[in-house]
Amino acid sequence: MFIVLLKFSDNKDKAGQFMEGHTAWLRQGFDDGVFVLAGSLQPHRGGGIVAHNITRADLEDRVSADPFVAETVVSAEILEITPSKADERLAFLT
Repeated sequence: MFIVLLKFSDNKDKAGQFMEGHTAWLRQGFDDGVFVLAGSLQPHRGGGIVAHNITRADLEDRVSADPFVAETVVSAEILEITPSKADERLAFLT
């Protein structure tokens, strides 16, 4: 399981130009069953994604295809978590 942090860079003002592509990229991640949660980092720091059912290498490729990443609107950091305990509502992640 992974947490992807997409932190705004100095090019944050270009976000509007690439929002449509970024939104499509997110939708594809959910449609593919890879993304299970996405949202904003507060206050106005960027976004975060929880991903699973993917290798780190494949996730790195997927993240690099995000228009926000490709156009340096955000910098991406991928954190890998090996779940050892989860609430039963999240058992599918373990």
